[in-house]
Amino acid sequence: MTDVWMGWGLHGARALAGMADVVVVVDVLSFSTCVDVACARRAFIVPCAPDDVPRRVDRVAVSRTAVTQAEPYSLSPASLRDIEAGTRLALPSPNGSAITAACGGIYAQVFAGCLRNATAVAQATRGRVAVIAAGERWPDRSLRPAVEDLIGAGAVINALEGVRSVDAEIAEAAFVHARGDLARSLHECESGRELIDLGFAEDVELASELNVSRCVPRLRDGAFAAD
Repeated sequence: MTDVWMGWGLHGARALAGMADVVVVVDVLSFSTCVDVACARRAFIVPCAPDDVPRRVDRVAVSRTAVTQAEPYSLSPASLRDIEAGTRLALPSPNGSAITAACGGIYAQVFAGCLRNATAVAQATRGRVAVIAAGERWPDRSLRPAVEDLIGAGAVINALEGVRSVDAEIAEAAFVHARGDLARSLHECESGRELIDLGFAEDVELASELNVSRCVPRLRDGAFAAD
């Protein structure tokens, strides 16, 4: 029996729902790393699609380039390093956040995983696990597989026990290959270069740190909190 599965995007998460009890959503260069940073400070992150932002939150994150003193929080992990404990923040995105929001209705347990907390999250799971690489979007909104999410998914899988699917084996192999220089992999992948060009090199640095966090963000009552 296969214990560890790996898939891409929302369609992958839905396809694996009948085979796994637990899902770990991995969106390394934005959503999942943001969740780790914020939940480590005891904030609450509400996942949602950009067109479905809930009303009962304290703040709504803006785009990286729209941050101001009045609106300081965004999908930039660096913007959340000083978030106040107890803040309930909606963090809309079409990738990791939207996928996670959908998973809340089809999986018994939902976690946010990234390179920073890969081992901690893996150790918190019980049962059959689906690890979902969020990926990015092409201009036509179709899924763009993302190297950083493949590596991040592989980091979680590497810390899990059990029989892997072929897809999970390949993701794990990608992580093992990149583990010796994760900073280089994230800086030079397409998504990393895009962020650096926009002035967000610090986000890439934060996202490339491996197992520096013991935070385990679990979705409960519509929000991620440290487990």
